[in-house]
Amino acid sequence: MSSSIVSSVRILIVGVMLTLAVPLSAPAKTVSPDFVALAKKLTPSVVNIRAAKNIKLRQRIQRPHSNNPSDKFFDDFFGQFFDQMPQQRPRREQSLGSGFIISSDGYILTNNHVVSGADEVTVKLSDGREAKGEIKGVDEKLDLALIKINEKDKLPFTELGDSDALEVGEWVMAIGNPFGLSQTVTAGIVSAKGRVIGSGPYDDFIQTDASINPGNSGGPLFNTAGKVIGINSAIIAGGQGIGFAIPINMAKDIITQLRENGKVTRGYLGVQIQSVTPELAKSFNLDAEKGALIADVVKDSPADKAGLKAGDIVLEFDGKKINEYNELPRLVATTPVDKKTKITVFRDGKRLELNVTVAKLKDGDTEATAITANESEKIGLTVKELTKAMAEQLGIRDSKGLVITEVKPGSSAEEAGVVPGSIIIEINGQRPDTLNKFNAAVAKIKKGDVVRLLLRRQDGSVHYVAMSAD
Repeated sequence: MSSSIVSSVRILIVGVMLTLAVPLSAPAKTVSPDFVALAKKLTPSVVNIRAAKNIKLRQRIQRPHSNNPSDKFFDDFFGQFFDQMPQQRPRREQSLGSGFIISSDGYILTNNHVVSGADEVTVKLSDGREAKGEIKGVDEKLDLALIKINEKDKLPFTELGDSDALEVGEWVMAIGNPFGLSQTVTAGIVSAKGRVIGSGPYDDFIQTDASINPGNSGGPLFNTAGKVIGINSAIIAGGQGIGFAIPINMAKDIITQLRENGKVTRGYLGVQIQSVTPELAKSFNLDAEKGALIADVVKDSPADKAGLKAGDIVLEFDGKKINEYNELPRLVATTPVDKKTKITVFRDGKRLELNVTVAKLKDGDTEATAITANESEKIGLTVKELTKAMAEQLGIRDSKGLVITEVKPGSSAEEAGVVPGSIIIEINGQRPDTLNKFNAAVAKIKKGDVVRLLLRRQDGSVHYVAMSAD
């Protein structure tokens, strides 16, 4: 064998050995973003916002006219006393926040709570210039506000990214004015998506460990491409390292509406929904805990006209799958008014497709026998037929039906969140308007069976609960 062939074989063997020495599952090396370059590029588009408003102070209450001599004495005495005191002026209150320029002609996006109620807004640019800001419109439900400043020169502005494409673990950077300290840059990762923190009906926050503090509100959250993917909005008190941002995709349509109309119009369906728990999914014979369970349908609403019913589970809306129940309100809200939309529901073990025409969301929309008792050990409830007197005592509008008067401690019903005072609308799909019918439905239940109840609470809300028979 020639020396050249031997050399080739040796090289080949060494190459194979080196290849095998590298683990097949070894991840690619992650390169940290160049935060220095990003900060230099993006900081000029971030602004400081100072909002001011007058707070009216409580004034001295005037006593009604009286002929009582003693009253006149006190009126004269205290009148002279207060007249000698200096008059208090309305107190001026200021709030600080952040914002970012979204167009070269001076439109700025921030949080509504930064400028809410303000009669004067001052915007400070990164180069130190200050300008008077005009509030063009606000969206209280999503906590957004659009401000306009007038400058002769074109302003540096941010580019809006795609928050739907964001993945957990990605690097992000926040720029803002925490505690009034201008142009502060912090970095972190996306900790989670789709967070619901109870701040409003359209919660869908991005959670990040990039430091967000008071004063950061309204500032941008950037991805490593330098595009805005969120609006920094909230922190958890005492929860160090936990911040939340509104996904920019939720804000895009709002920005357009505020810029063109100064207000926001949303779609309306007319249903009350809840999540699908494992127990509820089993009771409806649904193969997975997905979709939005309709607990109630508003009469004459778009949902009612489309044929939707309580007990339907919405699986798709306008071609988009509903995995979590809180996704449905957001999709409906962003649907154009009067648009005819397909909605897919799960009913009686089958998928059903309906057509619904979305309406405009208006203010206020959201979405006699003897008293006998039944105490069922199977479901841990004491139930009575409702009387007018009981309804008045409980503050319930209904005067007919069945009311839960007691929930057995430690029972499946208690664990499922059933509370006394609730009206039973359905049990396992049947409507027991009398105690006899309720007893008959309970008699069919065996130990370990899933029991599904549709209840109306004293506050008027309607919801399903599912539990195992004890």
